[in-house]
Amino acid sequence: MARHLITSAIPYINGIKHLGNLVGSQLPADLYARYLRARGHEVMFICATDEHGTPAELAAKKAGLPVAEYCAQMHATQARLAEGFGLSFDHYGRSSSPQNHRLTQHFAGRLADAGLIREVTEKQIYSNADGRFLPDRYIEGTCPNCGYDKARGDQCENCTKQLDPTDLIEPRSAISGSTDLEVRETKHLYLRQSALKDQIAEWIDSKTDWPLLTTSIARKWLNDGDGLQDRGITRDLDWGIPVKRGDAEWPGMEGKVFYVWFDAPIEYIAATAEWADATGGDWQRWWRTDKGAEDVTYTQFMGKDNVPFHTLSFPATIMGSGEPWKLVDYIKSFNYLTYDGGQFSTSQGRGVFMDHALEILPADYWRWWLLSHAPESGDSEFTWENFQQSVNKDLADVLGNFVSRITKFCRSKFGETVPEAGEPGAAEAELEAALQARLTAYEQFMDAMEIRKAAGELRAIWVLGNEYLQAAAPWATFKEDEARAAMQVRTGLNLIALYAVISAPFIPFAAKTMREAMDAPGEWPSSAADALRALPPGHGFTVPDNLFTKITDEQRESWAERFKGVRA
Repeated sequence: MARHLITSAIPYINGIKHLGNLVGSQLPADLYARYLRARGHEVMFICATDEHGTPAELAAKKAGLPVAEYCAQMHATQARLAEGFGLSFDHYGRSSSPQNHRLTQHFAGRLADAGLIREVTEKQIYSNADGRFLPDRYIEGTCPNCGYDKARGDQCENCTKQLDPTDLIEPRSAISGSTDLEVRETKHLYLRQSALKDQIAEWIDSKTDWPLLTTSIARKWLNDGDGLQDRGITRDLDWGIPVKRGDAEWPGMEGKVFYVWFDAPIEYIAATAEWADATGGDWQRWWRTDKGAEDVTYTQFMGKDNVPFHTLSFPATIMGSGEPWKLVDYIKSFNYLTYDGGQFSTSQGRGVFMDHALEILPADYWRWWLLSHAPESGDSEFTWENFQQSVNKDLADVLGNFVSRITKFCRSKFGETVPEAGEPGAAEAELEAALQARLTAYEQFMDAMEIRKAAGELRAIWVLGNEYLQAAAPWATFKEDEARAAMQVRTGLNLIALYAVISAPFIPFAAKTMREAMDAPGEWPSSAADALRALPPGHGFTVPDNLFTKITDEQRESWAERFKGVRA
């Protein structure tokens, strides 16, 4: 048994997340966590809401609520939706927690002691119309690098280039749209990332097994232009973690808070501390290499826009502290999921959102399509036609139909117990060999986090059952050789028990239905041979309800009209 720490990029608090957010971090992280648990490993799966910064302030203002109250409500909403999608977090924390306040201030103090923080008097954008300094991400304009006209003042989400607000062409306030902006002086703290460039570059170069998407983005930030730049870690805001040097006040930084990009990744650690405080567990054995974390494998999941902060800035915080914190071992990054030719976007209100998705269909329908179309090697596009086709063919026709046919036939001819008669023959030996090959490939792809390939192998395993059932035709065999038909049915019932276990990472709700109907053991099979004999003769079962209902053309057309890309 190995120990695995898994974190998913933490979502902003300002609103319901869309399916692009879901497939870009939380859902594949859940898939991997569920798989590792099923293989017997010890897993700590952590996520949280990212609650600081102007996004939270503005969303709270729009909702007419104090920001703390708004964040508490939205955390509860996001946690409920995560549960609805079957996301199996060990803890779903909050970056506004006391634990994150303490840890963020601790890291700032350690970095300052190491000479890695400097005070800078800088010029920032002030909006006269809004009466406030504008955080980088609340200044919009045209990217000087790629020409994207909705680039933010901290980063262009189109080309991922790191920016400063003054780099933007024709900047405007993202709050009011006003161009009445002026530059004013203010004092802030900067993390001296440049001093750690060589150390970070060496660390990234050692990660030869990382996805090309991850390393290419990291190296681009390290080597483009003047290379890795020092980065401001404080802001002139009311809502956030007060700037302190450990427990001590920081002269000159009164009334300022830490910038959200600095404190948000620290929440991974803080959320584990939240879990420990709630359960009596030991969070340090997951995060401190001097407390047992040296044998932990740490994997992060995120969209490509989050890669720079996780390959450069957060490691700079960890390394710069000089303390024995656990660094990430593997970063699984994803491209974008697009929606009918355009981008999903919370800020632009485009695409299907998690709450609406669960209103119209159960979670497994979405989980299967999103994971089997995960944007790993390039962007993927969601279309209603493809969604309908995949659900109807893969889930309803291949898996659901198989379960329904074999259980109902057995009930009608042998009752609701596994038949005893008959011995496997050549066809069953052929099935076992094919099943073993597919099962081995499936495990290899899951171990490597190659999600689309793993989904393909899982579907192929379902298809094997259908092909066997179609060729064996126990309904015809029964008329001539009842014992042989009993053996064929017993083989089919054991396939359902196998599907219940190995499908659970992808479709946990349907898998639970199958497992309970079969009263099957939940252990991962050691071999195809063992799987085909897991349910002994005489073992009782029940016929489950229809696992999946097909999506009709009328439903598809209705949903396509409802979700044209503007959130109601």
